[in-house]
Amino acid sequence: MPPSEPDESPSESDESPSARLARNFAELLQELRVQQAGVQILFAFLLAIVFTEQYPEQSLYVRGLHLVTMLCAAASSVLLIAPAVWHRILFRQQRREDILRQANRCSLAGSIFLAATMIGTVLIVAELAVGGWGAKLIGSITAVVFAGLWFIVPAFLRHDDELR
Repeated sequence: MPPSEPDESPSESDESPSARLARNFAELLQELRVQQAGVQILFAFLLAIVFTEQYPEQSLYVRGLHLVTMLCAAASSVLLIAPAVWHRILFRQQRREDILRQANRCSLAGSIFLAATMIGTVLIVAELAVGGWGAKLIGSITAVVFAGLWFIVPAFLRHDDELR
């Protein structure tokens, strides 16, 4: 694997700080679009569940898990949409660097809530499909996969880059 990042080009050293900032911001907004679409679709499905005939028949545990999962989806939506709102509010105010720094934090927090939403959704389905320890095992495996691929692998890659 080459030591350079995929988004680094040979001409990056020629890139002005302003151009780099604009590129980084555009890349972040594109990444947020992908996450926003997923969390909003999932949020809509989670909202619709409440209106099914079977919902009142579910256990307090499943309904509570559903509520927590829905709140995680709402939190993720707020965090992932916020940078676009800030960009509009602070347009032409020369605050792009501040927005980018805070948007990165929101993106990471939104990703954590998105992972929690997806784990919760899998756990709800597993609880309805198999219940008991099987559901908890499926939920735990899902959590480990998300934590590993979304957060632990990048942490190792970052650490590896720092050692070079």
